[in-house]
Amino acid sequence: MNRITKRLTENKAKGRKALVSYIVHGDPQPGVTLPAMHALVAAGTDIIELGIPFSDPMAEGPVIQRGHERALEHHASLTSAISLVSEFRKTDEETPIVLMGYANPIERMGYKVLATTAGAAGVDGLLTVDLPPEETVDLKRELEAVGMENILLIAPTTADKRVGSIAAAAGGFIYYVSLKGVTGAGHLDTDSVAEKMRQIRNHTELPVLVGFGIKDRATAIAIGALADGVVVGSVLVDAMGADPDSSTDEICNKIAAILKPIREGLDTISSI
Repeated sequence: MNRITKRLTENKAKGRKALVSYIVHGDPQPGVTLPAMHALVAAGTDIIELGIPFSDPMAEGPVIQRGHERALEHHASLTSAISLVSEFRKTDEETPIVLMGYANPIERMGYKVLATTAGAAGVDGLLTVDLPPEETVDLKRELEAVGMENILLIAPTTADKRVGSIAAAAGGFIYYVSLKGVTGAGHLDTDSVAEKMRQIRNHTELPVLVGFGIKDRATAIAIGALADGVVVGSVLVDAMGADPDSSTDEICNKIAAILKPIREGLDTISSI
């Protein structure tokens, strides 16, 4: 069983909401990412989303854009991210890892090469932000051949018929983007999220995880009560890049301090 499915199935049995944490590979320096991944797990992360640096991350707000820029300065890439996952797997065989990025680096590498190398490294899923589901057919086939999941996005503006077609093509979980616009933008509207959750669940039994706008205990509880879990990204990337003089240990401690109250908040939901 794929690690994503295994973890989310176990969470559901325990009544545990999933915490997905996003950081950018190579940000703020290449040597930080591996210890940061382990720090995320120690702080209660269920699934790691590893952002692949790209020169035009169109769905990202300024915080994550800056994270991509910092990583690109150090020549972080899709290839080096896959190698990093291999290193992570030497001491953690359980935590699911999703690569999240844009089509250009994936197209350049080639679907089969990507799937083969990433699958062998221990990657569990791929989320390609700017690749419509109709254009992921060949990619999905290669991913499934090595046991990886094709994660797809649904937006607040996605029409019901479109929700159905996306859900049918998705694997692992549905990533629901809770806000119109880019990462880190706007304010959460829980009524809107609740309505969309009902719509999505009419089309799929896959877990639905919600990202964009989750930044603290309060927002995690508000959204976690409606979904199967939450995705935290911008607040972590901001903390990692805030002080260029921070040591790796200091960065890891900062992101752990952000995540621990979020994890604790999610763990109170079943008793609310």
